[in-house]
Amino acid sequence: MTATAPAPDARVHDLVGVGIGPFNLGLAALAAPLDLDTVFLDRAEEFRWHPGMMLEGATIQVPFLADLVTMADPTSPYSFLAWLKATGRLYAFYIRESFYPLRAEYDAYCRWVADQLPALRWGRTVTSVEVDPHDDDLYVVHARTAAGVESYRTRHVVLGVGTQPVVPAALRGLDGPVVHSADYLTHRDALRAAASVTVVGSGQSAAEVYRDLLEATGPGGQRLDWVTRSPRFFPMEYTKLTLEMTSPEYTDHFHALPVDVRDRLTREQRHLYKGISADLVDDIYDALYRKSATGPVPTTLLTGTEVLGATWDGERYTLRLRHATGVEHERTTDALVLATGYAAQVPDVVLGIAHRLAWDDRGRLDVARDYSVDGGRRRVFVQNGEEHTHGLTAPDLGFGPWRSSAILAAVCGRDVYPREQRIAFQEFGVPTGTHPAPAGTVRAAGAVALADEAHP
Repeated sequence: MTATAPAPDARVHDLVGVGIGPFNLGLAALAAPLDLDTVFLDRAEEFRWHPGMMLEGATIQVPFLADLVTMADPTSPYSFLAWLKATGRLYAFYIRESFYPLRAEYDAYCRWVADQLPALRWGRTVTSVEVDPHDDDLYVVHARTAAGVESYRTRHVVLGVGTQPVVPAALRGLDGPVVHSADYLTHRDALRAAASVTVVGSGQSAAEVYRDLLEATGPGGQRLDWVTRSPRFFPMEYTKLTLEMTSPEYTDHFHALPVDVRDRLTREQRHLYKGISADLVDDIYDALYRKSATGPVPTTLLTGTEVLGATWDGERYTLRLRHATGVEHERTTDALVLATGYAAQVPDVVLGIAHRLAWDDRGRLDVARDYSVDGGRRRVFVQNGEEHTHGLTAPDLGFGPWRSSAILAAVCGRDVYPREQRIAFQEFGVPTGTHPAPAGTVRAAGAVALADEAHP
């Protein structure tokens, strides 16, 4: 359906956000007290955060300070602490003495913020972004609604469409009761009723699904397997010097590296933020130990094992597996849960302005350090679609307010929310003023630092 172009005198917004996940919701909250005309569009009817994994007792993996706004504006009325106070839970949270909110709490907090922001427009499926035919310095965002098509003229566009569930090529197009972890809760009852279930994946979601299904497993009951390519069940690294990598300095360093080096580091660093919480790893072991006291637990944990493919015969799957040693083997299972993660994708809605966007030689958006993607015009920005250019701060909730502050600085032409530029004790690149070592110099063992990433 083609939208009619707006008239030249139609209202011009300062910013239109496409998608309302936590990052664009945070941007909307930080923009609310400013003298800006903003609109944020989402096809959903309301805010919902990972509803398929809203397991009872599950916590988010970052402290409560990593809310929508606090790291940019600790005085904001849209903070997590403000929500606790407004809902009468502040003292209970204080007595609990844990920095990590329940996942259900974080979702409720985001809903509370969303309910207060009139700039949010739900039930709008964005269909395209185009250059304004009346003013090539503006954009028009078209959205389909139940009542027809709406068009929004704007000076700036912020893409916050989030990530999509990933299914490995070897497991795409399968028949039968295969479920991605994103939809786990919807299918949990059916999975619990199956005679055998196999969970495939390496991170927190795989561990949470396995732990949830394990509770009902016992002697003579459901067989539960967990298959991961990882050589071990990696805990998420949470030491303080490692956490300094979620900093402006490391983002600067990462962004300046060659593309090949960035891609290699992105693969190597995923366990830093996509691993399993150490508490959950221990809890799984404790559950296995407790259950084993009454007899063998019908479960198998397979590390270093890749799923090469699967077939469905109408009753069960046959999985073709390959161990890290090169040995291939098969296992059968009645149901399959793919906790295989999420990935950012370039949304089709920007195809109409693709000629204005910067691309790398692998077909990805070449996101500038300031999160713009339009070749220096600073009119089109990306949220959480820049892991390949900015590293592990892209999906980090705690760094979201810093990124939103950078985007608002471009929109407003000034720093509305001061941004820390240096917070780390360590140097990630070659220190300023360092003299090059003479050719042929042999480095001491163990002296290789992150600076070497720039010189593979």
